[in-house]
Amino acid sequence: MAAGSDALPDYELLELTLFAAVPRRDVKPLAKALIVRFGGYAEVLAAPRERLMEVEGVSESVAIQLKIVEAAALRMAKAKVLNRPALNSWQSLLDYCSAAMARAPIEAFRVLFLDRKNILIADEVQSTGTVDHTPVYPREIVKRALELGASAVILVHNHPSGDPTPSRADIDMTYQIRDAAKGLKIAIHDHVVVGRGGHVSFKAMGLL
Repeated sequence: MAAGSDALPDYELLELTLFAAVPRRDVKPLAKALIVRFGGYAEVLAAPRERLMEVEGVSESVAIQLKIVEAAALRMAKAKVLNRPALNSWQSLLDYCSAAMARAPIEAFRVLFLDRKNILIADEVQSTGTVDHTPVYPREIVKRALELGASAVILVHNHPSGDPTPSRADIDMTYQIRDAAKGLKIAIHDHVVVGRGGHVSFKAMGLL
């Protein structure tokens, strides 16, 4: 409590988390096994329930406890950006998107909808797919923007491989969405690709 969470290595913080689900038992071996299997505290929380339960000692209650902590962390990160000017909270926005998507085992395509003052009014996963592809429907994105009264959007998707470098297909798909939105005066502020290796901004790369 005095030194803060940064004073604890990953396995000790995980021990404290596990103790809520497995009281009166030494959970250090389980914490270390989970860290070895998944790589770190954040990776343990983000791991799918089914993969968590492949680890010896992980019961249903342990898996639920870990997913509750993950949900709480994402809720806190989202609270920092929802209903706030997105472009003025850019780092918080990146932190939230990375927490929500960077460690996911399959690709997902997320759309952040902004009003005319660039306030984030909605955050929605438009589609999910496989380990290296997710279907994207430009007309559905534009249709949803109109339903919400959005003036602009920020596109976000993840690369489970860890490398956030955009593919040719990512670039082509982004331009399809931009062209579909242009006629209705809906701006595409950016397309951000996140992965365990970091993030890439289309705008920063000069692609938008």
